[in-house]
Amino acid sequence: MRVLSTKNCVSAYIFVATSCRYLPEPDNMVVLDAAYVIYMQFKDFPRALQIALCLDKLEYVNQVLTSCDDLLQKKQCCYILARHSIAFELDEDLAADDRDREVLQEIINNSKLSEGYLTLARDIEVMEPKSPEDIYKAHLLDGQPGAGANVYSSRKNLAATFVNAFVNAGFGQDKLITCPSESSSGGSSSNWLFKNKEHGKTSAAASLGMILLWDVDSGVAEINKYLGSNDNYVIAGALLGVGILNCGIKDDRDPALELLVDYVNKDDSSIRIGAIMGLGLAYAGTQNFLIRRKLTHILGDSYAPLDVIAFAAISLGLVFVGFGDEEVNFAITSALQYRSQSERGHPLLRLFPLGLGLLFLGKKDFLDPTEFSKSFDVKIRKYCEMTLLSCAYAGTGNVQHLLDECVHHLKNGGVYQAPAVLGIAMVAMAEELGLEMAIRSLEHLLQYGKQYIRRAVPLALGLLCISNPKVNVTDTLSRLSHDTRGEVAMAAIISLGLIGAGTNNARIAGILRNLSSFYYEEANLLFCVRIAQGLVHLGKGLLTLSPYHSEQFLLSPTALAGLVTFLHVCLDGTMILGKYHYAVYFLVLAMQPRMLMTVDENLKLLCVPVRVGKAVDVTGLPGRPKTITGFQNFLTPVLLAAGDRAELATEKYIPLSPILEGFVILKENPDYRYDH
Repeated sequence: MRVLSTKNCVSAYIFVATSCRYLPEPDNMVVLDAAYVIYMQFKDFPRALQIALCLDKLEYVNQVLTSCDDLLQKKQCCYILARHSIAFELDEDLAADDRDREVLQEIINNSKLSEGYLTLARDIEVMEPKSPEDIYKAHLLDGQPGAGANVYSSRKNLAATFVNAFVNAGFGQDKLITCPSESSSGGSSSNWLFKNKEHGKTSAAASLGMILLWDVDSGVAEINKYLGSNDNYVIAGALLGVGILNCGIKDDRDPALELLVDYVNKDDSSIRIGAIMGLGLAYAGTQNFLIRRKLTHILGDSYAPLDVIAFAAISLGLVFVGFGDEEVNFAITSALQYRSQSERGHPLLRLFPLGLGLLFLGKKDFLDPTEFSKSFDVKIRKYCEMTLLSCAYAGTGNVQHLLDECVHHLKNGGVYQAPAVLGIAMVAMAEELGLEMAIRSLEHLLQYGKQYIRRAVPLALGLLCISNPKVNVTDTLSRLSHDTRGEVAMAAIISLGLIGAGTNNARIAGILRNLSSFYYEEANLLFCVRIAQGLVHLGKGLLTLSPYHSEQFLLSPTALAGLVTFLHVCLDGTMILGKYHYAVYFLVLAMQPRMLMTVDENLKLLCVPVRVGKAVDVTGLPGRPKTITGFQNFLTPVLLAAGDRAELATEKYIPLSPILEGFVILKENPDYRYDH
């Protein structure tokens, strides 16, 4: 019998690990467990950690970090944990030396994310701030209707606020909010805030958190200036901005908790919502028990407004996403059961089942949706069941039950069919074959489905191809953007922004530009077009909204939770187009730089040549086949598009990460000869 070498054995299990998603349950979990054992046996700890995260077993993660004796490999493992957005505290068993533990915890806390992102921006020379007019490119519409159209001023300014926030996300400077004031000597201008009305001020103030994204040190001081405002809407926006600023970053000083927790019980509902939503964004996936105590108290308050309670339910779902916390589960369930008859038909009520669903995101073995939803009112029961089912089975690939619910031809459609359609996308987005089949199924639902199904299909397509614009999906959404039903057109326009998010895709940008001319008299649809335009140019093309990483192998639960929350809000246009437009900022949970950045053994930036091209599946082929095709040579840091793979173009260094993505530590190759 042939004995496999370490390299061959590990290569064989790359195939096993990546093909496990095509196996039936529980065989897929057995295969992953076997892969984990093999990686641990050969001390390939980064790959073992990826398997542990895919299995969602915290004990395996602890075992990997405990068993790893190589400090460099342990640092690389911490970078993988940071990219997965998992809250993890190191103790003496995982890192005995205090200094080493501090460095490792700093990596997990994503403290250097802003620094790396700005380094990438400077290297690609895109630091110059852009204005909304630079994105609209209205000069290209000269001679067409709407080239200089003037819609309602407040709605126009609100749209510009979102575009400005998305385009300049994380750069620390823009031309609307942080620009120097002409009327004051060197101070920050707050004039733009007061060009918006009421809740528009909330979104405008919160956009400062987006512009200063991940830069906690200077960002908190900048936003803190607005907390002393006399305008409650500005204060609410500043609180929300603090949460956005700290999204995905953990600071030992906990500035978000310190600033926000005192505002949760204020009298003004807008301030309360700003603080509650800010806590949900800043502490998503952290299981913070102080936040649980504060927000569950709100859920049990019979005098609290419905919108405050609804956002508390969503924030609790985000903070405990995927953990199925019993206390939070009971609090949200009780709050939903005790809603009055007058509140049963309100769109905000649908956020309660979503909050419950987020608790069980990816936890199909711990939830029976049918049994769970029996205690609810008959009007909301089926909606709860579909929402819980789609969240529990996210990324598993089994969409049959959800498809069965969508084929029923109910009179005017069923409200519960909308989350079922979104569930198809959530479940099928794990791998390429299932994704393509789901797109075909959604095309059939679009042709034969009723009202609620047709409204949800564009959003499902947007989730399936997020930050990855496929030609056939782009064509479908472009067609639907002219649909006679306003809800379908709105969903299609938003989804055009989602599939092109962070890609600077010229074709989608052109479609949206033409739509801005087509809908120049429709204020609501034009508002959606502007948001989509901002998303396409997200971070000037440096950011992605895809919840998957490590070559589509790992799914970040917090990123998916942010996307799903935004999509559920979009199911009812009255929320985004009404006073809850700041729910757009839930997308910040999914924002990540789409970069490869190489660092040396001291974690300092290291520029090395790499080849970037389209990934090719060569598993099982003999010899040393090429793993990428159509590649180009670059110096790191580099951008990676959807489906791209990077390879080192030098043998001088050895990468410690199994996949060249995100932050990768390189060490000198002892076998490298300079006379090569």
